Amino acid sequence: MKKFLDIKGTLMELSTPCVMGIINITPDSFFAGSRKNSEKEILERANQILEEGGTIIDIGGQSTSPSSVLLSPKEELNRLEPALKIIRKEFPDAILSVDTFYAEVAKCAVEEYGVDMINDISGGQIDEEMFPTVAQLNVPYILMHMRGTPQTMQQLTNYDNFIQDILYYFSEKTSRLNLLGVNDIIIDPGFGFSKTLSQNYQLMAYLRYFDIFDLPLLVGISRKSMLYKLLDTDPSQCLNGSTILNTYALIYGADILRVHDVREAVECIKIISELKKFESPHPNKTKLINHV
Repeated sequence: MKKFLDIKGTLMELSTPCVMGIINITPDSFFAGSRKNSEKEILERANQILEEGGTIIDIGGQSTSPSSVLLSPKEELNRLEPALKIIRKEFPDAILSVDTFYAEVAKCAVEEYGVDMINDISGGQIDEEMFPTVAQLNVPYILMHMRGTPQTMQQLTNYDNFIQDILYYFSEKTSRLNLLGVNDIIIDPGFGFSKTLSQNYQLMAYLRYFDIFDLPLLVGISRKSMLYKLLDTDPSQCLNGSTILNTYALIYGADILRVHDVREAVECIKIISELKKFESPHPNKTKLINHV
């Protein structure tokens, strides 16, 4: 079945995966290359994402690394609003996403700046008003798996049954969202959030199971610690590792890649899309899903 997103009344088809490029309006995001704070830097980055083939621009005002400081909604808006204003003015037709777990920020971003979707790393857990707010705003919602907050998530990595617990999380939350009238839901397994290094790779290995939800699947592994810790390096040296995992994710069902390096991700999509023209269905796919 084809997957679509309703972007302000226009259906965006995901038969070919797309790229979401990252802009962080923060001083402390883990990858220094994504931090943009001056008007010139923000506009240059937005233009780069679009010129390199990115479809969605994801703008965040709060770092989500374990060492980050939790901002209030007002503090987050103070960072985001100037960036949203200039990006929307310069690129009026761009599809914009705001990375926030606050309902107040989501409401302002959509109503004041025409933001097209909300990217909530907390899956509605940090702000209980997020689900009803997204339903009211009638925009696509990226539902990510995480436990706790960015500051506590890495203390919450014990699961009864890792993959099944995550699948249940999405089953329960998508049902709640559907009951509220939210139909455009994007699933993000949450690589790097509330997961050990080994669990991140287990999650990637089981990525194909997420097709049971028949919803768009977003994968965001770009330059994350699951790469640089395994490779004993740092985020600045993880482009090759990011490309490898993005390629794997595309093979096993990713519809949206959230990345720092847009051109390389677009090339991955082009190559994998060409290969998929000739592939045959996995003979044991149904059997594998039934064993989850």
